Amino acid sequence: MPELFGLTHFVNRLLAGFEIKLYAMLGVVGPDAAHRAYRVNAALALELIIAAILFAFFILVRATLSVEKPNSAQQIAEMIHEGVGGLAEQIIGHGYERFQAYATCVLLFILLTNCLGLFPGVITPTSRPEVPLGIAVLTFLYYNFHGLRANGFFGYLKQFLGPIKWIAPGLFVIEVISHLARMMSLTIRLYANMFASDLLTLVWFSIIPFAVPAVFLGLHFAVSVIQAFVFMLLTMIYLSMAVAHEH
Repeated sequence: MPELFGLTHFVNRLLAGFEIKLYAMLGVVGPDAAHRAYRVNAALALELIIAAILFAFFILVRATLSVEKPNSAQQIAEMIHEGVGGLAEQIIGHGYERFQAYATCVLLFILLTNCLGLFPGVITPTSRPEVPLGIAVLTFLYYNFHGLRANGFFGYLKQFLGPIKWIAPGLFVIEVISHLARMMSLTIRLYANMFASDLLTLVWFSIIPFAVPAVFLGLHFAVSVIQAFVFMLLTMIYLSMAVAHEH
């Protein structure tokens, strides 16, 4: 992917400085160290920037918490917290608080990266397949980890075997494939929708550069919100099934 704007170069120079110092500690110096320094693409640069923005936002909210005079950042954070928490309580049930932070981060990260495509000349990172795939793989590992943690190895394994012993081997294979397919489903849904939205907006900007594309920018925003919400919702559903106890 080509480097499309100065932020990518800035991130590359920032990371390269750290990498060159690391290589120097390992005995690699000069042109060799500069040559080996990893160069990020535009999508990864934007992801790092969004992560930094979210990190700064959370720090700001935590540092300025006030019961009597909550500021705008705190009010926004409280609305998001209550909205995600209420939905998580309905879907996951008891103990949902442990997973609320991850679900919130998924929602905000995907929403902000989706909305980057609203700015002229800036790509939508989630319109590149590797970005949704990375989030999907992390979600897959996250809910399986908590499934094992909540039920133990054999207790979680029972979810893959079903109640009837003689069909358990076949059901196990089907369940494994089904769980792996969740990563594909999460990836393709987010990637395909954002790629199509980006392409549609670009086409109309090329044909009619005034007024009309604003409609498609609004459509892009709506798709961004919906896809972020759906990804978070599916994450909660997978978590609820993984941590469910057999009665």
